[in-house]
Amino acid sequence: MCSKYFVLGLISASLFTESCSSHYELLSVKRNRIIIDERYDANPDEAAIRFLAPYQHTVDSLMCPIVGQVAYDLSAKRPESSLSNLLADILVWGSSKFQEHPDFSVYNVGGIRAAFAKGTVTYGDVLDVSPFENKICLLSLSGEKVLELFRQIASRGGEGVSHGVQLKITKSGKLVEAILNGKPIDPQATYRVATLDYLAQGNDQLVAFKSGVNVLSPKSKDNNARFIIMDYFREKCSGGRALAPIVEGRIKVVE
Repeated sequence: MCSKYFVLGLISASLFTESCSSHYELLSVKRNRIIIDERYDANPDEAAIRFLAPYQHTVDSLMCPIVGQVAYDLSAKRPESSLSNLLADILVWGSSKFQEHPDFSVYNVGGIRAAFAKGTVTYGDVLDVSPFENKICLLSLSGEKVLELFRQIASRGGEGVSHGVQLKITKSGKLVEAILNGKPIDPQATYRVATLDYLAQGNDQLVAFKSGVNVLSPKSKDNNARFIIMDYFREKCSGGRALAPIVEGRIKVVE
């Protein structure tokens, strides 16, 4: 199979026994991402290979076409990461299709379900990263509601935000400062925002989005986030170029 990796969550729990009973209490939960690549091909399961062989060609023909490249491993985490920055910027880029020029965008970290490994990026890789049917959505928020949205993002420890957004948040999830394109948010102004239709409905505790007006929420399949991501890769990676997004201080945790 051509997919380089699957991302798995590893959960470790510390349990203890109370008195002599069989009662257990969960003390902690941890997770981590691991990339499953060619290292795991050293000792292939021959029976599994024979079982999968009749399906491999069909699956590979769908999932293996290359859409672009990345210069290094990209993963998502809070408060900010190279991958969440990239996906938020892609939403701004994808808005031009609708003659829209949003002031900023938001892409939820929880919706990013895999990582991009260094090298070629295939259709299947993008599908792993963005497996849902979420579509781009544009809406307008008052400055007051933008501040409320940024407070909600701070309470979640960060989300993917586009270039030009600069938030300072505390470890306890409080918003300290919000700057957009070098200026403080004007509570009386109106801001155009690109996001996913899932978030526009107020999901992932970003309920400020429910106050959005002048909503543009295209429903056609080609406006699914994964296809916008692929189109971005195809355009930006023409001529063999590789994407190299960085962490640039969009969301900083302060004391």
